[in-house]
Amino acid sequence: MANLREIKKRINSVQATRQITRTMEMVSTAKIRRALERAEQAAPYKDAIKLMLANVASASVDVTQPLLLRHPEERSVLFVLIASDRGLAGGFNIMQERYVQHEMARLKAQGIQCQLITCGKKPTEYFTYRGVEPIMSFVDMSSEPTMDEADRIASYAMDGYSQGKLDRVTLVYQHAKNRVEQTQVIEDVLPLSTEDLLLPNKPRRAEAMEHVGYETYTEFEFEPSATKVLGYLTPAYIRTVIYHALLDSAAAEHGARRRAMKSATDNANEVITNLSRTYNKVRQGSITTELNEIIGGASALEDNNA
Repeated sequence: MANLREIKKRINSVQATRQITRTMEMVSTAKIRRALERAEQAAPYKDAIKLMLANVASASVDVTQPLLLRHPEERSVLFVLIASDRGLAGGFNIMQERYVQHEMARLKAQGIQCQLITCGKKPTEYFTYRGVEPIMSFVDMSSEPTMDEADRIASYAMDGYSQGKLDRVTLVYQHAKNRVEQTQVIEDVLPLSTEDLLLPNKPRRAEAMEHVGYETYTEFEFEPSATKVLGYLTPAYIRTVIYHALLDSAAAEHGARRRAMKSATDNANEVITNLSRTYNKVRQGSITTELNEIIGGASALEDNNA
């Protein structure tokens, strides 16, 4: 059995770790509220652009917007993987990284070319280590994404799709349902489907469903033309979808790290409790042994004196 010094050293070590995990939990708790607010504030703008696109798409006009045209054959796919710059967030990063890795391997086996854009230091390192070099990577901004980041991703995706170099663009990220729960999202950004545009977006909170009301109108007069209207709206929608995904992922990252750190803190408390019990047992045993030795020594002295 370990001696008292070793047990005490282990207790101090776990206590130091608990202090770190507790601090990180508190930091994530403070940040997640603001991150959720940013994601929720961006959602109405995304919904409004989607509604306008749905209205234009539902009109009886001949539209030849390249981003709305589905390519006859899928030969090249772009994955936009949004994760985090730091670890200690449970399975937040690895779940998405393994999904994209599996999908890229599956598509390559079918002769389909795959490209990858990574947002976050962790996915960038993950794929670079495995010999997959992202065509674009964004690091040190997962907690505070910017519109410039979304613009660069959207511009590359739209240019590639319009020129026929890309046949599908897929977003992979974690959606923050609330402060403690996250779900993986796999969303095809391109090609845009007019059927999907006509479906209303689900609100973040169930109680907000009563405030969602979508109406489409087919009698429009377009100035200068429907094609030019879509030419303005479609790129704005793509940028907004990507930017909202970045904000949503940032909120999910803080939520996942908060949950992981809380679990680590709880485990540390349990370990400290068990070590403290062991320490007390060992200490009690050593005291009992010392008492027995003292009593035995005193008895021996009495026998010698007798």
